[in-house]
Amino acid sequence: MKRQWLAIGLVMAGTLLTGCVAHGAVVVGYAPPAPRYAVMGVAPGAGYVWTEGFYEYRGGGYAWVPGRWQRPPRVHAVWVPGTWAQGRRGYEFHRGYWR
Repeated sequence: MKRQWLAIGLVMAGTLLTGCVAHGAVVVGYAPPAPRYAVMGVAPGAGYVWTEGFYEYRGGGYAWVPGRWQRPPRVHAVWVPGTWAQGRRGYEFHRGYWR
């Protein structure tokens, strides 16, 4: 019985120390690695906008999502990149969006 409670306690502690979702933002107990930088190259056509890559938290760790060229969904739309910010409960990720 003690073993079972120990296992449950370890699982709960592991969950608290990794990531969880709160108010639509991912919260992680430790900071993401430094961002990677890549050569953008030339836009594939007129009107394309480069959206920077970012670290996403999945599967118990950080995974790099490379940047890419995208067409804005409407005229005069501006890309607001995703950001990691340190909060009271850990590091929160807010996804990028078109404004």
